[in-house]
Amino acid sequence: MTTHDAPPTTAPGATTVREPAAGPGLPFVRRLWRGRPEDPRWARPALLVLLAATLLLYLYGLGASGYANSFYSAAVQAGSTSWKAFFFGSLDAGNAITVDKPPAALWPMALSVRLFGLNSWAILAPEVLMGVATVAVVYAAVRRRFSPVAGLVAGTVLALTPVAALMFRFNNPDALLALLMSAACYLVVRALEDGRTKWLVWAGTAVGFAFLAKTLQAFLILPALAVVYAVCAPVPLRRRFAQLAAATLALVVSGGWWVAVVELWPASSRPYIGGSQHNSFLELTFGYNGLGRLNGEETGSVGGGGGPGGGGRWGETGWDRMFDSEIGGQISWLLPTALILLAAGLVATRGARRTSVTRASFLVWGGSLLTTMVVFSYMAGIFHQYYTVALAPYLAAVTGMGAGLLWERRRAGWAAVTLAASLVAAAAWGYVLLHRTPDYLPWLRWLVLVGGLAAALGLVFAGRLPRRLARATAAVGLVAALAGPAAYTLSTVRQGHTGSIVTAGPAGASMMGGRGGGPGGPGGGRTWEGMTGQGRQNQQGQQGQPNGNGFPGGGGFPGGMPGQNPQNGNPQDGTGQNPQNGTGFPGGGRTREGGMGGVGGLLNGANVPAEAEKLLEEDAGDYTWVAASIGSQNAASYQLATGEAVMAIGGFNGTDPSPTLAQFEKYVEDGRIHYFIAGGGMGGGTGGGNGTASEISSWVQSTFRKVTVGSATFYDLTRKAAD
Repeated sequence: MTTHDAPPTTAPGATTVREPAAGPGLPFVRRLWRGRPEDPRWARPALLVLLAATLLLYLYGLGASGYANSFYSAAVQAGSTSWKAFFFGSLDAGNAITVDKPPAALWPMALSVRLFGLNSWAILAPEVLMGVATVAVVYAAVRRRFSPVAGLVAGTVLALTPVAALMFRFNNPDALLALLMSAACYLVVRALEDGRTKWLVWAGTAVGFAFLAKTLQAFLILPALAVVYAVCAPVPLRRRFAQLAAATLALVVSGGWWVAVVELWPASSRPYIGGSQHNSFLELTFGYNGLGRLNGEETGSVGGGGGPGGGGRWGETGWDRMFDSEIGGQISWLLPTALILLAAGLVATRGARRTSVTRASFLVWGGSLLTTMVVFSYMAGIFHQYYTVALAPYLAAVTGMGAGLLWERRRAGWAAVTLAASLVAAAAWGYVLLHRTPDYLPWLRWLVLVGGLAAALGLVFAGRLPRRLARATAAVGLVAALAGPAAYTLSTVRQGHTGSIVTAGPAGASMMGGRGGGPGGPGGGRTWEGMTGQGRQNQQGQQGQPNGNGFPGGGGFPGGMPGQNPQNGNPQDGTGQNPQNGTGFPGGGRTREGGMGGVGGLLNGANVPAEAEKLLEEDAGDYTWVAASIGSQNAASYQLATGEAVMAIGGFNGTDPSPTLAQFEKYVEDGRIHYFIAGGGMGGGTGGGNGTASEISSWVQSTFRKVTVGSATFYDLTRKAAD
């Protein structure tokens, strides 16, 4: 019986191939193609095919998303022209305010734009490469303790998870976070193999750098990693704690150096820290991006989620959140299967010695999965479906490890039955998820259910079947289990995705307002697309219809923000245009693209008419900011359209107290801002609610001359109203 306490030398049933170890005399290409000498000949080519297929899949139609999330794309554009903006993660090259995250996820994209210019591919291709790298890391982690087949299963599961296909083609920080968290788990397993300190230090470094991508979310798996190493490492207890201390130091250094520089930098000469209320990154970390996400008390936010069984602006919380009609189609296809296989893996290794790396691998990846899933299920603050991409590597690894272990032990009755049960869970849950979108490939859910159940029946007898027949049965089961998520993934890559809230799968696949059941859950619910105005294309390429202009129950954001501007199926192009076809903010008129003009909303950017571009570009070199606008999405759209710095008053929501009215008046007096763009922010109209942004807006309206250009309204800050 295989214990996996040392790396396996061959796959089950494979013929050992004796070749000299790869050395200086063996050409690099041959070593790349052949892989490790002890591997079967097909293993490395199969991995390369998987990585190439993932790359092509994720690159398909990449430009259709345009600037994707214009909030981050504007910061990328700023970082590509200003090294100061690059370092701080500023939204604009004038360094007025940063994004509400640390900047590490922006750095690869900004460097790419510096090399290749500002365009969709330059922004999003680094995210694709991170996705391919994450698949490779998960494969490597599973392959080390199990067979190449188990590694390939894990990598394939990850590549075909719908939310992974979404976020590894999008410019939010989640792609880098997923890659670094996967690397951290891999490195901890390496440390558990031989007890060498360097692997644990590198793991701490990965987590620290992940903190610079998405702050405290990077720490969710730390308890699992630390406890597993403290208990299972093959070194004396005192050395284990010393090594954990060294890893903690590496984490603090790799994640803290940037924080220290920002906190020590004089506030007067650095950009305001977006998302904070007192210009402090530590406040942002532990407040808006920290405890506020857990308890829903996020100053400057638009509100949190509901309690167990109750609705909320960010969905219902509870133990089954990952399976409900909002989240299920994004991540949960193989989640029941992974949980069964995790339990089976722990049972199978219950008699192993303390230092068993096989059991520790299940604890590392499975502990990371469970910890993250529980936090996501109960966090009451801002929560978006795409956050669940963090679960995808853990889920994929557990699935590959569990399936590989049970397949090796399939001659034992309990292993064969458990393997079959995991496939039944995948088939049944896949049927439920596909049934939630009854008009989407209606035949597929029956193929998944019937094919999966038939293969599961065969797996019960897998230990007694001829080898080829058993493998064929397993292949049929794998296809049935992956058919649903693969279809959703293909639908995802066929569409462009723009805005702040994006979802994977076909139109209508992620519904607000209910648990399980049909679309929308009990009583029906509003789609996220309807809430945010992101009306995506259906499978015929036609415009999906938004069905709501606010949160569940028809309400809008606090403060009475008008409905979001529904976007049509044509996303932003290389000039920064974002055609829209819905009812915009007051004053919106038809634009040259045929959509409704007007300013942007809280979650989506504005459509910038050609006349407005021309106006802002005139004498742009004479100003630090060609314009200022309430809210980051509105400012980002104008910045991307013109390539010039635009100040985002109040940050993302328009609620950050930056700049103050006195600071803004000083900027205007010094001739650093040319125009003020009316609209945007949480309040609609002139925006800003009752805070600093509202004060600035009122002062501008009463002081300066209004200029109407196409569908947009500006105030010329160089000309008084009385002039």
